[in-house]
Amino acid sequence: MEGFWSIFCGGSGCSETGGNPCIYDFELLKDPSTCVNHFLFICIDVLLLIMILFVILQRSSHKPSQGLIRVQSYSKLPLVSAIANGSLGLIHLCSSIFILEENLRTTQTALPLDWWMLEFIQGLTWLLVGFTLSLQLKKLPRAWLLMFSVVIFLISGFLCALSLFYAINSRKLSLKVALDVLSFPGVILLLLCIHKEFKYRDRERENNESLYIPLKEESNEVDSVGYVTLFEKAGLFSRMSFWWLNPLMKRGKEITLQDEDIPKLGKADRAESCYFLFIDQLNRQKQKEPSSQPSVFKTIIMCHWKEILISGFFALLKVITLSSGPLLLNSFILVAEGHESFKYEGYVLAISLVFTKIVESLAQRQWYFRTRLIGIKVRSLLIAAIYKKQLRLSNAARLMHSGGEIMNYVNVDANRIGEFPYWFHQTWTTSVQLCIALVVLFRAVGLATFASLAVIVLTVLCNTPLAKLQHKFQRKLMVAQDERLKATSEALVSMKVLKLYAWETNFRKAIERMRDVELKRLSVVQLRRSYSNFLFWASPVLVSAASFGACYLFDVPLHANNVFTFVATLRLVQDPIRTIPDVIGVVIQAKVAFTRIVKFLEAPELQSENTKERCFRDNIRGSILINSADFSWEDNMSKPTLKNINLEVRPGEKVAICGEVGSGKSTLLAAILREVPITRGTIEVYGKFAYVSQTAWIQTGTIRENILFGSAMDAEKYQETLHRCSLVKDLEMFPHGDLTEIGERGVNLSGGQKQRIQLARALYQNADIYLLDDPCSAVDAHTASNLFKDYIMEGLAGKTVLLVTHQIDFLPAFDSVLLMSNGEIIQAAPYHHLLSSSQEFQDLVNAHKETAGSDRLVDVTSSKRHSNTATEISKIYMENQFEPSQGNQLIKKEEREKGNQGFKPHLQYLNQDKGYIFFSVASLSHLVFVIGQIFQNLWMASNVDNPNISSLQLIVVYLFIGFISACFLFIRSLVVVAMSIRSSKSLFLQLLNSLFRAPLSFYDSTPLGRILSRVSSDLSTVDLDVPFGLIFAVGATTTCYTNLAVIAGITWQVLFISLPMLYIAYRLQRYYYATAKELMRLNGTTKSFVANHLSESIAGAVTIRAFEEEDRFFAKSLDLIDVNASPYFHTYAANEWLMLRLETISAVVFASTALCMVVLPPGTFTSGFIGMALSYGLSLNSSLVFAIQNQCTLANQIISVERLHQYMRIPSEAPEVVEGNRPPENWPAQGKVELHDLKIRYRADSPLVLRGITCTFEGGHKIGVVGRTGSGKSTLIGALFRLVEPAGGKIVVDGIDICSIGLHDLRSRFGIIPQDPTLFNGTVRYNMDPLAQHSDQEIWEWTNCCLLSWEGSWEMSVERGC
Repeated sequence: MEGFWSIFCGGSGCSETGGNPCIYDFELLKDPSTCVNHFLFICIDVLLLIMILFVILQRSSHKPSQGLIRVQSYSKLPLVSAIANGSLGLIHLCSSIFILEENLRTTQTALPLDWWMLEFIQGLTWLLVGFTLSLQLKKLPRAWLLMFSVVIFLISGFLCALSLFYAINSRKLSLKVALDVLSFPGVILLLLCIHKEFKYRDRERENNESLYIPLKEESNEVDSVGYVTLFEKAGLFSRMSFWWLNPLMKRGKEITLQDEDIPKLGKADRAESCYFLFIDQLNRQKQKEPSSQPSVFKTIIMCHWKEILISGFFALLKVITLSSGPLLLNSFILVAEGHESFKYEGYVLAISLVFTKIVESLAQRQWYFRTRLIGIKVRSLLIAAIYKKQLRLSNAARLMHSGGEIMNYVNVDANRIGEFPYWFHQTWTTSVQLCIALVVLFRAVGLATFASLAVIVLTVLCNTPLAKLQHKFQRKLMVAQDERLKATSEALVSMKVLKLYAWETNFRKAIERMRDVELKRLSVVQLRRSYSNFLFWASPVLVSAASFGACYLFDVPLHANNVFTFVATLRLVQDPIRTIPDVIGVVIQAKVAFTRIVKFLEAPELQSENTKERCFRDNIRGSILINSADFSWEDNMSKPTLKNINLEVRPGEKVAICGEVGSGKSTLLAAILREVPITRGTIEVYGKFAYVSQTAWIQTGTIRENILFGSAMDAEKYQETLHRCSLVKDLEMFPHGDLTEIGERGVNLSGGQKQRIQLARALYQNADIYLLDDPCSAVDAHTASNLFKDYIMEGLAGKTVLLVTHQIDFLPAFDSVLLMSNGEIIQAAPYHHLLSSSQEFQDLVNAHKETAGSDRLVDVTSSKRHSNTATEISKIYMENQFEPSQGNQLIKKEEREKGNQGFKPHLQYLNQDKGYIFFSVASLSHLVFVIGQIFQNLWMASNVDNPNISSLQLIVVYLFIGFISACFLFIRSLVVVAMSIRSSKSLFLQLLNSLFRAPLSFYDSTPLGRILSRVSSDLSTVDLDVPFGLIFAVGATTTCYTNLAVIAGITWQVLFISLPMLYIAYRLQRYYYATAKELMRLNGTTKSFVANHLSESIAGAVTIRAFEEEDRFFAKSLDLIDVNASPYFHTYAANEWLMLRLETISAVVFASTALCMVVLPPGTFTSGFIGMALSYGLSLNSSLVFAIQNQCTLANQIISVERLHQYMRIPSEAPEVVEGNRPPENWPAQGKVELHDLKIRYRADSPLVLRGITCTFEGGHKIGVVGRTGSGKSTLIGALFRLVEPAGGKIVVDGIDICSIGLHDLRSRFGIIPQDPTLFNGTVRYNMDPLAQHSDQEIWEWTNCCLLSWEGSWEMSVERGC
């Protein structure tokens, strides 16, 4: 063996007989230059070479089949890997040749072999790795690639670690060590190539499998997937660098982004996947603990624990790299002072500083983006869960959770919870960072660190009671917000009634009073938040005061290296410390919001499992059996709404239900639908329902969509439905036929048209059981007669029908008539039997005859009219096809600002109630605070090593400047709160006034969800986030630029690099804003889709359940949630895209600063100024991140001001009062109404509805206005109240042209009973007299006049519409 080692190692070999004994110890392995190590790595490299050659030879022996050859294409990553690894191989080969040549020149022999052989074999290995593997991955077996990647990663990692360890310990840096270290990044590149190849193969396999899918299924899949975000299939490099976002950023720069330009979310990130994962986990929790209610919070954590851990890893990596900065800075100052450990240590430290900054940036970007993604997924699943819950909510629970509150859960609470994951890791990373900082401080200032620790602990303890108070007032604020939103929602829904009765002013003032209460609670919350902000922003001043004071007391020497290690550490932790109030605020808001949502999700549901039994046996399908049943809306056996109900309806029977108002007819239908809880007895229903409610529920959309209601289009069946519902002539009058868009709640339809669309919807469903709640009440007698014959008797022939009606004429045609009174079925029998046996029924029939003036009964059997044949219907349908039209529809696409609005929205906010004065004071105060900090550090840098300045003097001046700057910080905190409250109050008053003064046409063409999203989530953002966002953005930007100024002031040479970098940063921001602004605006408009769909579903929940369409509506809700989440997702991705690139720029500036100090001759800078420059340089990244982060956050938040301002400039109605032309107090005295050539159109671009009416109604006369449905009767009444201003002609009442006086003077003098009944949330008495203008005695007299016998308390509460 000695001979072998002598040949292989030469003079460095071991010999037992010589003076160089063979030592087989671990110490030899630690030195990569030892011969033993060389031999070991040659063996490993030879094995790798054999593996590579074996696979290459094996691959060449298998010729690919014709047609299976894949065209080789080189992407950038394999090329980069090939060049990098190939270059390493060439350097190794050149090195081996050089060593061999040296051996031959000096010893005339190739011995020793170790050095040049090692370099040669390593060079050959890396060449093969570079040019064979990197470029031929597609042809290599998967298993071999996996094994080879693991082996080469372990070898290269070990070699790199060994070389680094050796270089640090020996303080020597050789070419061999550098090549060993560089080989590790080369292996990483290779692994990325292998990872990318695996992903490509997986996709290719999926595509090949999909070839076997039938063509129809494949086309459907393609349609459903659409344009999916590139993030879904992005590689590791693309995800880490956000390269996948480049196409969207480029498109946003070129054009104004539209809805269709935003890619869909990936499948795993969609609301459907998130919701069903949540439900799956919830069911597992229930199975584990069936006796207890599963924790929603724990379930959400279980759904996303992997993502939370991964983002937590990146958060920890960021903290570690950030905390290493001061240690490197300390070494850098020692080098600057001449204490260099090894040659070129300054360069190594400069490279290390930049490397840690890059790693820190990558880690932080992934941390923020991944937590944002978790937040989006949590928000989506909560909105989905809320939507699903409201479809199943019981009546009792609906009284506890109004529509406005449910809207608040979605628009405000779910958003607050969605923000929480972003801040979650801050709760522990700040603590970890502080602990690491304390260790660094202990090394710098010794025992004085305990003073710092004491101040930090005291700061946290002082904030604890503030946090508890903030939590308490946050709950109160949310309650006040709910009350205000509930009242606002109710007023907006009932705006037509408010305008008709001239109640707008009273209701507006009531909402303003609620807003005042909300603002008081808001001011308390904001003040607590402001105190917390001051406490934590000032904490660095307090920490430095305590620490330097302790240094003086403990005689700790102060030098540049320990002082600026301390300052740098403090500057690095001050940003996380300053975010502590925000973290506390977000945690509190999320906790309150989560409690509210969980309470809602745990509310009682309708017990509808046993309601309907699907049975397909024809003999019982369509039958209903109720046996001795009691039903109670309150789910209380002692308070039954319906008592002792016994009912049997056989398949195909037609049953009429009649009785006095309030006898329980509609409740009976609701009980069959299982909307009313059953407290006694049994109910069995077989078959599918179709339900027509008493108050029409119409969706926003086209008439066709409302009729089809999710069913497939059958032309013949559809046209027959239109004929049977007498809708054909109505559709001919609409500009786009059945493709005409209907406004929210059918505002552009008459009452009769709305009911007939409901009837058409029910008929088209081809159900087994039809529950019709007085559908003919809103139509004229002729239409009602046609509907009865064509629809009920012919269209529903063979169907089970339960019809609630007050029209006695139709009763003889029914198989049975139920007579109800006081919640009971008094009698059930055929019409003639009931007429002869029941006195109550005789009284009902006689009363109807007296009112109708006729004893005519409808003879359905003698009808000569017969339905159209299938051929005729098909022909008529083809003739009446309407082309889809996007223009001239009632519901317009939601407007949004376009392009870069600059500072326009900021000025709109600051101009509210002189907010710019407060903002200026706050900005100047912050500027003074920042300048104070600079002067502190400048004083320390220039005098820390000055023998003429004592330690006490140095510390006292330092602390004095700090305390003065902290005072200005306190002023800033208070002024921001004052600006916040004043601006919020002014904005809301203008918004509310604009909404209440808007004409009714605005509400006809604007879905309620659009308005509610502004008065809920947008207003909440303006209240809580915008004021602090403004000052933080200004403050953080000021801090960032002052950091850069300090660096440039000390090392002016950096300006040659920093100025171009600043220009690039500016251009990057401009490039970013082009896309980001549109993404946030799209987020605002798509948010309205979710809110509008939710509000419609709340209003039509009974109908949706009756038609068993919950799944379809839920699926639509999931789709709308995804449509809204996609702009959110891409907004956050764009933020991180920008931040990563800006941080790269700041790293370049910092690197140039560090290199400047290394390259320039020693003594150019004092150690104090080097410490100051590098401490500011270390915090440049974090300050830049903090600045851009706050700017981006503000840019997102300020969109809410933009959206509010859109509805603050709605064109108003005519003035409420015209001071120069007010009518007399007793006007109208006679009531004479004269119409002169009156013309009315609803919109400027719509046809005339009233075409030149001229007539006179004498005072005191009772005039009946009759006409077919849609003939203009309601329009005529609306014209008297100036709901629509005349397009021509005039209306004169008692000699006064009504268009010449104010709207309030006009409407308050007229009385009206609106077509659509409206109830407000509140007591019965409040509903009868909302303005509290009358006594109880007067109200009792009126109720007697209206035949409204009332046995309950006036103070009983009612829910709107219930």
